[in-house]
Amino acid sequence: MKIDDKKIAIIGGGPGGLTLARLLQLKGAHVKVYERDINRDVRVQGGALDLHTESGLAALAQAGLMDEFKAQYRPAAGLMRVVDDQLNIHFDEHAKGKKGDFGDKYHRPEIDRGPLRQLLLNSLDPDTVVWDSHVLSIEHTQDAWKLVFQNRHTTSADLIIGADGANSKIRPFVTPIAPYWTGITMLEGSLKDGAKTAPVIYELLKGGKVFGYGKERTLIVSSKGDGSFGFMASFKSGEHWAKESGIDFNDHRQVFTWFKEEFSAWSPVWWELFGSPDTIFTPRPQYCMPLDQKWVANANITLLGDAAHWMPPFAGEGVNMAMLDALQLAEALTNPAFSDTKQAIGHYEKQMLGRFAKIGQATLFNTKWMHQPNALKDMLAMFGKSKLKQGVFIARYVIETNIAPFIRKILRRPPPREVFR
Repeated sequence: MKIDDKKIAIIGGGPGGLTLARLLQLKGAHVKVYERDINRDVRVQGGALDLHTESGLAALAQAGLMDEFKAQYRPAAGLMRVVDDQLNIHFDEHAKGKKGDFGDKYHRPEIDRGPLRQLLLNSLDPDTVVWDSHVLSIEHTQDAWKLVFQNRHTTSADLIIGADGANSKIRPFVTPIAPYWTGITMLEGSLKDGAKTAPVIYELLKGGKVFGYGKERTLIVSSKGDGSFGFMASFKSGEHWAKESGIDFNDHRQVFTWFKEEFSAWSPVWWELFGSPDTIFTPRPQYCMPLDQKWVANANITLLGDAAHWMPPFAGEGVNMAMLDALQLAEALTNPAFSDTKQAIGHYEKQMLGRFAKIGQATLFNTKWMHQPNALKDMLAMFGKSKLKQGVFIARYVIETNIAPFIRKILRRPPPREVFR
């Protein structure tokens, strides 16, 4: 094994970084995960994540964690209702009940982000994760890396994997390629005690998801197992809307006032999501890495997840891409067919960047149509309620993405799921 005697530092304790740590430890590697959170419980976790058979679930299976996952996933969380801005229901999966089962290629079981993180953390050796380790800088010294953290601690590593998200501190040491603005801003919210705070929407959710479309805007709500909601409102905006709006996002009254103006044509029932002083709001401008990005592989540093291929969440691929990155990187680093780590990393990055070029293209297509006047009709067309409409939608997809091999996936896969980051 090329990493037997190497100290490996994974920067970032999200699903991708933790999955990689688990897979490498199963191979006997010496791994530390450096996470900026103070402890494992400090941060409010986002909504439900749907894991895909060929990516997220494949990584968990290889990590020996499928039994734990099956014990904690929420079968009803994937059931969706599609509504218009007045909350009229146009499609309802609850009548059909549970969709598919493990082993089905297109089964997408859902688990809350918090339980998934705990599941992965519990699988690691004691003290694998070093908390309160926000990277301040890294420096290459001779054959090793020196890492400096904001808490003034330092450490060294032979191999660094940047799994530290969209604003990665590690990425600039791999490539200077920067993301570009997509024209969309997402306002993410986390609401406690949904049954009490937003009773109408709570009943509408029924433990699943609601996708709302209207007036070139999208509002998606995701239930969580603890009774809270994750939700996001997305809309066209200027790149620096969050700063230029003048809104204090820690003041729910200011956010509420903005929502009533920006979504004025939407039913007042949606106001339930914005009226509580306990709701946490985070603006997230949506960027995407260039689909044709490439760089020369290094022997001692690489990237996975959003640090490598940041893109909008409108295809439900973010966490799955990161976990598949972890699986493929672990396999490459422990594959005796590669003579050294540079060759192994080069092989992994070629796979990873090729996947991103295709999935990123599909994601950008979704990002566009979900914020157009006909978004609701397009969403319904994906369900095949009208073969003519579905055919028109697929034709647009092929023309705009130029990736005909994805036609079968459009026809057979469930509609896109949101990932609350």
